[in-house]
Amino acid sequence: MTDRSDRVRAAAESLGLDVRIEQTPNAASLEEAARLRGVTPADIVKSLVVKGKGDAYYFALVPGDRSISWSKLRGVVGVNKLRLPEAELALEATGFERGTIVPLGSTTAWPVYADERMRGKHVSMGAGAHGKALYVDADALIDALEATIADITDAI
Repeated sequence: MTDRSDRVRAAAESLGLDVRIEQTPNAASLEEAARLRGVTPADIVKSLVVKGKGDAYYFALVPGDRSISWSKLRGVVGVNKLRLPEAELALEATGFERGTIVPLGSTTAWPVYADERMRGKHVSMGAGAHGKALYVDADALIDALEATIADITDAI
């Protein structure tokens, strides 16, 4: 099987995004992962695929020190129901396993919603494969993905 991070790298290059993908050791917590990556917990972005009605999916980009606010995200997306899909549906919708999901290189270019707290940062996130992390300028990522920027999170 090919390394799915190659697909992420190719997608980034096609968008003109400057990314760095590196091996990353397993971590027992967000704080440990941040320390190992040399960033703060807020700079690790969780890339979540969210299921809407029928076959509709969305990506939500959430800083590591925050949690998704379902009411805020529903309001921004303009729907009444959203949920995290089962692992097999997430894989089918994106081509990535949970824990590796990233909008770059997804098998379908679902709409992206980025929390406004990402602006102005250099962030780390999943890279399409276990044991790999992607580093990218958040503003460049948001612009390249034509993401909707909004307050979509709550403090943990």
